[in-house]
Amino acid sequence: MIYLDSGATTLEKPPEVARAMARAVGTMSSPGRGNYPASRRAEQTAFACREAAAGLFQVPTPDQVVFTSNATHGLNIAIRSLVRPGGRVAISGYEHNAVTRVLHSIPGVEMIVADAPLFEPEKILEGFHSALRRGVDAVVCNHVSNVFGCVQPVEAIAQLCRRYNTPLIVDASQSAGILPVTLSDWGAAFVAMPGHKGLYGPQGMGLLLCGGEASPLLFGGTGSASRMQTMPPDLPDRLEAGTHNMPGIAGLLEGIRFVAQTGTENIADHEIRLTRRAARGLAALPGVEVFADGKGQSQTGVLSFRVRGMDSEQIGEELAKRQIAVRSGLHCAPLAHRTAGTLETGTVRLSPSVFNTPRHIDTFLRELTAILRENESSGSRS
Repeated sequence: MIYLDSGATTLEKPPEVARAMARAVGTMSSPGRGNYPASRRAEQTAFACREAAAGLFQVPTPDQVVFTSNATHGLNIAIRSLVRPGGRVAISGYEHNAVTRVLHSIPGVEMIVADAPLFEPEKILEGFHSALRRGVDAVVCNHVSNVFGCVQPVEAIAQLCRRYNTPLIVDASQSAGILPVTLSDWGAAFVAMPGHKGLYGPQGMGLLLCGGEASPLLFGGTGSASRMQTMPPDLPDRLEAGTHNMPGIAGLLEGIRFVAQTGTENIADHEIRLTRRAARGLAALPGVEVFADGKGQSQTGVLSFRVRGMDSEQIGEELAKRQIAVRSGLHCAPLAHRTAGTLETGTVRLSPSVFNTPRHIDTFLRELTAILRENESSGSRS
């Protein structure tokens, strides 16, 4: 199978990820719950993972790196820490349901959408500037769209937020491990990310980088301050109730080490080269509309397209029959599709990883060409 759905999860991982997880199952208990070797080993591994993440993402201290189950979990903590009922929040026009559904669940919240055409970061910035002038309680913005791969001008948005003294939450689901993500430089209140996409860790793991005060989403045991009947005031314990996923943490540690050793710039360059190759091939096919940055400056290794007269889900199914994995539909981001004008059709998305090759892209293009020819032939017969 040719796997081109790393925007959902990276399927192929560095071998050490699985090995570390298997070791953890038999050798680690819970960190901070005992003085015996299995507990100490878990504590050392958890700290090593926080430390590696803090180094990669320029977090001042490892304690500001909180383990979550995924980016959605982290975004729930971040948003509910800053947004109160009746509040006002500025978001981009390319946000995932992991942001919009949380905001919709808080009574009376007004969302100001800084929407703009694809691959026009200056206009997105203008939209956020307009919202900040009106006054908002927080800004929530993804770094990269999970549908179109368009890079949001987070650095400039962060500068505006600092000027207006407004907390910033960044969804780094599609950028962590690929683009520079820097909690310190951005001055963000929170940066949420999954562990299983660009960080090449296992599913069920995520990170929340905390630059501000946070409110717990879960309550329970932490192995610390047990006499207190409120959650401890200090991070990371304040946000980590319950037993830790030590196999997941051990695997994520190895994924982060792989990213650090490979280099995010090298990973990004590789993925962008592959998607540009795909974009050129798609643009040459009749009836295909490709959503690509013509200037090549505001898009990562995520690429969407649609075909005139064909359902996006049908294309995904036909490719799957040919052992090619892509993602079709609305990608849990109807707001992004509404902003881009693709809400009624959806798109087909391909998102390679560092383990894909040009041959994979060429095979995808060859098989898609065959699908389009078959569809045209069946249409002419009917």
